[in-house]
Amino acid sequence: MRRLTETGPGLDDDALRTALAAPAAEDTGPGPWVRVVFIASADGAATLDGRAGGLGSPADQRLLSLSRHDADVVLVGAGTIRAEGYEGALLSEEDRRRRAEAGGPADPPVAVVSGSLDLDPASAFFTAAPVRPWILTSRAALAAEPERAAALAARADVLAVGEEHVDPQTVVATLHARGARVVHCEGGPRLFGSLAAAGLVDEVHLTVAPLLAGPAAGRVLTGEDGPGLPARLQLVQVLHDDGMLFLRLHHERHASPGPDPTP
Repeated sequence: MRRLTETGPGLDDDALRTALAAPAAEDTGPGPWVRVVFIASADGAATLDGRAGGLGSPADQRLLSLSRHDADVVLVGAGTIRAEGYEGALLSEEDRRRRAEAGGPADPPVAVVSGSLDLDPASAFFTAAPVRPWILTSRAALAAEPERAAALAARADVLAVGEEHVDPQTVVATLHARGARVVHCEGGPRLFGSLAAAGLVDEVHLTVAPLLAGPAAGRVLTGEDGPGLPARLQLVQVLHDDGMLFLRLHHERHASPGPDPTP
């Protein structure tokens, strides 16, 4: 056991991009790499006053923005879209420029998981989106809400990823079939829970905020157990700034001796 010290210079954006990047495809195999990004209070709460952003800080927002730099798709639950907004471009102008210069799309699409299609096609999420969003839902929801599905299809690609319910295996397979290797998921807790229960999470970025939120707030992972839980994770990196801890963990199936996780 060792102390986490504050010696050495701070990391600039280039160093953080390298520190946050998904492993190369040749190191992980041909399938997708599912990265889940979350923030929690010191007592395990996922939100403060109903929003994850209430737990954050400028450093956390900087890291969240930079962590999207290599995303092929940003996967988000509909509840998170409604609570947090997600209007307009999610990447900085610098990251958008770098992606375009590398020959890829400047902006990754946002894929929204919604079991009920409870989304407003006139909201700024759709009208200000730099690229056409994707909506992932069930065939049952499409059959139950044909008018809403048609209205959303005018603004987004609407995809069935399950019969009665959204199936996480089909979600990830569909994203991969559409060209996404790095699936960057930002929650919410139910989506995180379904991916984890199915054994689909390869990497977790967890920010621990120095705050006690109290018992009313929910946890970062909710839902039902599944064959993927419990899952052991390997700590591969620790960053800290202004009292906040930023942990990067890989699923044990990707475990390796690796370097010292402290910067």
